[in-house]
Amino acid sequence: MATAEAAVRHLETIERGTASPGEREAAEWIAEQLRALGCEAHTEPEQVHGGYWVPVGAPAAAAAGLALLALRGGRTARIAALVGAAAATASVLDDISGGRQAARRWLPKRESRNVVAVGGDPGGERTLVFVAHHDAGHGGAVFDHTLADTIEERWPGFIGRFKTYPPIMWPTIAGPLFTALGALTGSRRLLGAGALFGAGTAAAMADIARAPVSPGASDNLSAVGVLLGVAEVLQAQPVRGVRVLLVSTGSEESFMEGMRRFMDRWSADLPKDRTTVVCLETLGCPRLALIEGEGMAWMTDYPQATRDLVADVAGEAGVELVRGLRTRAATDGLIALRAGYPSALLASVDQRNIPSHWHCACDVADNVSFDTVDQATALCVALARRLAN
Repeated sequence: MATAEAAVRHLETIERGTASPGEREAAEWIAEQLRALGCEAHTEPEQVHGGYWVPVGAPAAAAAGLALLALRGGRTARIAALVGAAAATASVLDDISGGRQAARRWLPKRESRNVVAVGGDPGGERTLVFVAHHDAGHGGAVFDHTLADTIEERWPGFIGRFKTYPPIMWPTIAGPLFTALGALTGSRRLLGAGALFGAGTAAAMADIARAPVSPGASDNLSAVGVLLGVAEVLQAQPVRGVRVLLVSTGSEESFMEGMRRFMDRWSADLPKDRTTVVCLETLGCPRLALIEGEGMAWMTDYPQATRDLVADVAGEAGVELVRGLRTRAATDGLIALRAGYPSALLASVDQRNIPSHWHCACDVADNVSFDTVDQATALCVALARRLAN
């Protein structure tokens, strides 16, 4: 039975790329720890594609090729570019927005494992779901922190003035979109921009695919540590009237495929009027934050009532929360949010209001603030008790 810190230090030694043998090994280990803490815990195998570089990079590359074809060809080439690029735009947008990810149906699949444990009162009228993930993301040039570190060094506090960061995934749509618009209007500048952005996106996705997998201590083993901490407290001091599901998904880093499969499997047992979902994401930074909204394609706020509930519980528990932040990334919480569940996203940030060591080799246990992990655990336990009452 491992403590949160011991769990992070053990699991970071396992390479846990999405839908990999290491991810499955981590899932079985987490389930074993949860069983040792008195939970009914098991793993659930799911079929996923296991990456986003092909679903995003392939349409972008195709759009770049169509743009070049339209630049050299005539009316027929422009019509082909318009139709193909419009389809590519829709496909990428569907993949990054929390949509159905329809194009992945035709892509190869691998096995991923979700961990599901039942704590609290198994027969409780209400259900509280805490969701972490145990897979780790690839690095790559787009995740390089040098620019942000340089800005912070030269102009301390400048980045921290902002409540969100630029929409980092919009350029992935730009290539297909510019190609479609260029083909429609006959604009060579737009077609050139489509070729440039499409090729750039394809190159960036290829770079991510070949990059090493991060140790993922903060993102997101810190949240796995919170699940274990919650299980330990609820075993020692049980709650009545609320079932607590402790879920660690695989394949979050492939745009939440594991969470999608969990919702497909469990939604019939999770009525929306009696279920609250709290996503736990990257909890190893010094400042605990209640994120107001998220989305890579467009921003969607979490329900005000759920945010108010979590903030009120935090205040009573003496846990300080950073407020007002929104993220241009996407987490498992987005799947519950788009499905209409009362939901919230608990994360952490550094003094710049961004997660430290994100998707890089330095995301190790030595850089995790375990005080933040303890605060998140206390808040989650307090929330379970509030709902039980």
